Amino acid sequence: MLYWHRLNPVRPNGGLVVERKCAGNLFPKIEPYNSGFLNVGDGHKIYFEECGKPEGFPVIFFHGGPGVGCTKTDRRFFNPKKWRIAFFDQRGSGRSLPGGYVHANTARKLVGDTKTLMDSLGIEKAVFFGGSWGSTLALLCAIEYPERVSGMILRGIFLATDEEIGEYSAGCAGKHYPESRKRFLSHVPKYRQNDVVSYYYERIFKGKNSGEKRHFAYEWARYEEAMLCLKPKQNGLIDKELGEYPFEQWVRIEVHYMKHGCFLPNGYILENSHRIAHIPTSIVQGRYDMCCPPISAFCLHNALKQSELNMVFAGHSSTDPEIRKKLVLKTEAMHEKIG
Repeated sequence: MLYWHRLNPVRPNGGLVVERKCAGNLFPKIEPYNSGFLNVGDGHKIYFEECGKPEGFPVIFFHGGPGVGCTKTDRRFFNPKKWRIAFFDQRGSGRSLPGGYVHANTARKLVGDTKTLMDSLGIEKAVFFGGSWGSTLALLCAIEYPERVSGMILRGIFLATDEEIGEYSAGCAGKHYPESRKRFLSHVPKYRQNDVVSYYYERIFKGKNSGEKRHFAYEWARYEEAMLCLKPKQNGLIDKELGEYPFEQWVRIEVHYMKHGCFLPNGYILENSHRIAHIPTSIVQGRYDMCCPPISAFCLHNALKQSELNMVFAGHSSTDPEIRKKLVLKTEAMHEKIG
């Protein structure tokens, strides 16, 4: 693999690394060598799997959403000859059971589940890798158990603040995707448009029938899908993808978290960032990310003195080429540093 990149670039502007010219490909497809379900209590069983090299350096993958679950493509960010890669679908997400279940489904519970998984797999210390909501959960776990983290690779930073949640439904995204926001708001009475998240939550969880619940879940998912990539998806493609994806389960979990402020005090991550300031951290952020605007990544980088911020020409999705390339590069660099 050829890299048009320096693995240890000079840190101009206090550590901000702005690189446009880089190359890297996902690693070949792999299958798990270990998988199963872990009973974490409260009626939840989380799905987990391990891939790569059993005796390799451990890395824990935190998926986004909340509610999305891990995919086969997620396995390909890591060199399977170097890493012992542990994946898990968070409570109610992906293949975990019951799907879409929100009882006892909070950020603190997910942090506890992560420790339980690491203990059950015999992983004492690992690199944390997460994007979007996955970056949030990785940071929360690191704050709670800093002694269990060797390094972090984070993408599309979401700090779970009230401001970020408000921006999602009425701020930056709507200004750049006005047609999508217009459709998103068209299903909400004008007198409720000051709290769109609450209205969607009510319709998805307390709608008069399954058809209404599905309709509002679909519109939530459609709004988010329209903004994920640097190159916007055509409406027909969004409809096709959602028609093939169990979006209701994902949206139930996501709206549950957004409605309740992700079950965190406002500003919690930055206020507790001193606990993880010593951990080597690579932050990969799309300059044109409409779901998780770059200001959050910038603030996190300023708070973590051992971090570097890689701003790339991309949107939010890990499938955007520049984000994908940079994540592969930074994962390789992290292994050289701590492996």
